[in-house]
Amino acid sequence: MFDPALGSALNEFAKAMPELMAIVGMNPASAGLVSFLEAYLYGFIMLVFPMLFCILSANKLIARHVDRGSMTYLLAAPVRRGTIAFTQMKVMATGLFALVLYATILGIINCEISFPGKLDIGRFILLNIGALCLQLFIGGICFLCSCIFNDSKYAVGLGAGIPALGFIIQMMANAGKELENAKYATFFTLFDSDGIVTGEPGAIWGMFSLFAGAIILFSTAIVIFSKKDLHI
Repeated sequence: MFDPALGSALNEFAKAMPELMAIVGMNPASAGLVSFLEAYLYGFIMLVFPMLFCILSANKLIARHVDRGSMTYLLAAPVRRGTIAFTQMKVMATGLFALVLYATILGIINCEISFPGKLDIGRFILLNIGALCLQLFIGGICFLCSCIFNDSKYAVGLGAGIPALGFIIQMMANAGKELENAKYATFFTLFDSDGIVTGEPGAIWGMFSLFAGAIILFSTAIVIFSKKDLHI
């Protein structure tokens, strides 16, 4: 739908309903192809769908095994609990990496076929690295909740509730100036997709902060799972 000469149908829709498009982050920073992709993919789609993957995966990897009692078979192996939790964490991180890598490669190939030379590949790759850092942070929250609770419904409820609430707050902040300061109440603000595309240093530091936070969350989850009482 990208047309550098005439403008796209989405751009026309954004002019007609700017508030609605702003809520889901669909406001291109410039007329370039990478800004087009950033606005219409990384303001909503590339945030929500990987987030769903994080929520479902975290529950399946830890909490569901504990809830159903199948964790007994994993703990029966001659390995430490921390090793089991670390292995499950690697499964989740690998899945996220593969998902973002697929989206990156697919995006580059399609853009080079449809609009040769118009995509700033370096910025596009950096944008996807930022998206991966954000999803790892969300995955850390979900994995931590999965390690804290023995009951799947509580693990999913809190693990899904925190990211979902953060995303809703971000949408509210995008809606208008009255709620603009609400963005500081959510970690989604650290993923500044516009800033990444334009090369702002603050956006790069936001990426590093999300990655560091993900490491802390996953590490805390592994420690908690290693020491908790499991009634299985």
